[in-house]
Amino acid sequence: MSVDLLEAPVTGSRLDRWWERMLRTERRRKLWIRGGPAAVTLLAFVLRFWNLGHPHSLVFDETFYVKDSWSLWLNGYESTWPDGADEGFANGDAGSPSTNPSYVVHPPLGKWLIALGIAVFGIDDSTGWRISTVIAGTLAVLLVTLIAKRLFTSSILAVLAGFLFAVDGHAIVMARVSLLDNFVMFFVLAGFGAILLDRSWHASRLAAKVASARARGADPAWGPVLWWRPWLLAAGVAFGAATAVKWNGLYFLAAFGVYVIVTDLLLRRRLGLSLWASAAVLKQGPVSFVTLVPVAAVVYLASWTGWIRTSGGYDRQWADAVGNAWTGTFAWVPHWFQSLLHYHQSAYSFHVGLSTPHPYAANPLGWLLMIRPTSMYYQSPATGTDGCAWDACSSAITSIGNPLIWWGAAVALGYCVYRLVRYREWQVGLIVLGVAAGYLPWLLYLNRTVFQFYTIVFEPYLILALVFAIGKILGSRDDPEERRFAGVGVIGVFVTITTLLSIFWYPLWTAITVPYWFWHLHAWLPSWV
Repeated sequence: MSVDLLEAPVTGSRLDRWWERMLRTERRRKLWIRGGPAAVTLLAFVLRFWNLGHPHSLVFDETFYVKDSWSLWLNGYESTWPDGADEGFANGDAGSPSTNPSYVVHPPLGKWLIALGIAVFGIDDSTGWRISTVIAGTLAVLLVTLIAKRLFTSSILAVLAGFLFAVDGHAIVMARVSLLDNFVMFFVLAGFGAILLDRSWHASRLAAKVASARARGADPAWGPVLWWRPWLLAAGVAFGAATAVKWNGLYFLAAFGVYVIVTDLLLRRRLGLSLWASAAVLKQGPVSFVTLVPVAAVVYLASWTGWIRTSGGYDRQWADAVGNAWTGTFAWVPHWFQSLLHYHQSAYSFHVGLSTPHPYAANPLGWLLMIRPTSMYYQSPATGTDGCAWDACSSAITSIGNPLIWWGAAVALGYCVYRLVRYREWQVGLIVLGVAAGYLPWLLYLNRTVFQFYTIVFEPYLILALVFAIGKILGSRDDPEERRFAGVGVIGVFVTITTLLSIFWYPLWTAITVPYWFWHLHAWLPSWV
């Protein structure tokens, strides 16, 4: 009796088989696992640091943050500058601030970080104005790579996530100008990574404790309470630092605080605890709150140390004025705290009421499609000056993302929402939550003056959404050869075109002088000029 043996189907592609041969030794595998993230991080640093000191003038809101940062460093609080200070910075003679307080509406931490770079390089070196944002933006690329590896358990997808974030123009510009939003993005991303690590740390230890109780014959109806959660503490520090740069960090603290409780609830239900809901909300919930929120509050308050310890800051003496200090039950509260709270109330009123026309204001409804990117800097150098060798030239810094990355990420985000509703994948839930925490609150302020560049705070999660979708297109090496070949081909074309677009756009992200016609070639939408 003969049996016809069916030939086993061929899986994977030639590229997969070549890659397996390349990584056949343990040493090569370790080199790839460590070298891949290092390579995209180095690429990110080069793209962000190259010619950083150009232009040697304060661009866009650097006129506020660079000057506020240096006066904060010198006086302990933000101070005013003499008239013509911007010209002094451009001429290499910045001068010194006064001791008169300046009214600012953002917390100090981001400005302390900017000031640290200035202290190292000197106030007259424009590289020093921006180096801190470069470092934050570069480290954020490394964080995205490590987070993607944790989410997708794929070194290929992790390196691809880092690469896309490294070459995207919006991320490059926001790391090359001395604004605050890049720091918010970095600290929030660090908090996101800590929450991701806490998720597995908490799950393994809770499961072990429940199993141990059952082995002893006990019935852990509620389950144990875990007090020691180091990654949750780290998340509190990170989200507190983000809030100490700009208040929109609070949205992430709130969103992921709720996430921690919900994941604990679902975990206790999966473990078969009879009182899983009440345990998560009434037992572990308060402990998680104490682990996360007070730590964030302490970090936030610490960022105001300079203002608290000196006497010249804006509103610093408010409670000392006759009739301002609290009386009665709360009269014991220190005057510095009363003054700080009054200052916060004033800043909040400013934020919610800000509605000043601006040529580059961008309605949040158009952010995901980059309808109105922010022009940070534009000059038309004369022929023979500033590298202009043509009849008409342009030198620009435009905070616009790589179109293929951004529009692809917008589509991928929609796909992730579908996957979340359809399959309830926890990785997708985390990614969507990151976008929601950074984006949805702005939809409450559609009439307020806001800008496209605010999206840097949630751009990492758009990148992760895009890479998740890429992973589905790419398939796995166990797929049939034709399916895998098609997936690799599509993604190979995508990455190639993305790289070429970044090369095409890079001059407009870094103020390289180009012919006017070349600059105008980038006006793909009328609202981009």
